[in-house]
Amino acid sequence: MNRKLKSEKIGNILDEFYPKTPIPLNHYSSYTLLVAVMLSAQTTDKKVNEVTPKLFQVADTPKKCYL
Repeated sequence: MNRKLKSEKIGNILDEFYPKTPIPLNHYSSYTLLVAVMLSAQTTDKKVNEVTPKLFQVADTPKKCYL
């Protein structure tokens, strides 16, 4: 079995076990999810969910980050 077939088989098995994986980070757009994911690399998801509401009040879009 080559790598491509093996990876497809593994993907199918995971899809069966986890058909809908919840995202533990609170977000409401692709941008806020991206920021939350970047922050979660440095700390826990719980802490990220505590600080992002205040952060997103100020900068919830890329444009607002530079104003």
